[in-house]
Parts: sequence; C-alpha cells; structure tokens
Amino acid sequence: MNDVVSPAIIAASLTEYWSPKVVAELDDSYVKVAKVLGTLVWHHHEFEDELFYILKGSLTIEMEKRTVVLQQGDSFVVPKGVRHNPIAAEECHIMLIERKSTLHTGDKQTEKTRSLAEQLTPVK
Repeated sequence: MNDVVSPAIIAASLTEYWSPKVVAELDDSYVKVAKVLGTLVWHHHEFEDELFYILKGSLTIEMEKRTVVLQQGDSFVVPKGVRHNPIAAEECHIMLIERKSTLHTGDKQTEKTRSLAEQLTPVK
C-alpha cells in the first residue's frame, strides 16, 4: 500500500453501500473510503476514536448528547466509547481514519457489518 491513491475516485467507484475499503495504512491506522446511503446502526468503538471526512455529499452523525451534520470537506472525530449512528439522506462518499483494531460496526453485528478481510479486498 505504498501507491498514490485518490480516495474520492475510489469511493465513487464503489458499488456497495456501507462497505468500506482500505486504501492506505498509517502506523497503527487504516485509511478507508466508503459510499453510504441511509442509516448504518447505533454502535460504539470502546477503545478507538473514528475520524470521518466527507469527500462528497452530506452525513449526519447522531450521538446520544448531540448530532452533527457534515458537508463536503468537513471532518469530525467520534471519540472512543461514544454511541453514534451515521446517516446519509442522499448518497455520500466518506473517508475514515481509524485504528486497525476498529471493528466496522463496533459492538453491533448487522447485515451491513464487513469483516477486515472484506475491507482489505482490493477495489476493482
């Protein structure tokens, strides 16, 4: 993973929603991109922060104590342990930076949950 990548182009090429793909590694973290639409699931990551960066569109992140709305070019860190629920009313392309130990849907397993092996599968 030592190549020049375009997160925006890779995210746009994805065909499945809520299925992040690893595009780079940084120390003990992965850089991932995803195409999202609708609601993921209320979940938390007990030991890991999660950075969201909006490549295209808008993303709402519900949390128990507040809700943030992110637009293209915005970023936001969900602190470890905070329950959150990402929602995209329209198709949105995102980049995530999170530790390699971060589970896709944290403490929840749903039909949208993707394993690390699936996330590491090369984009075609």
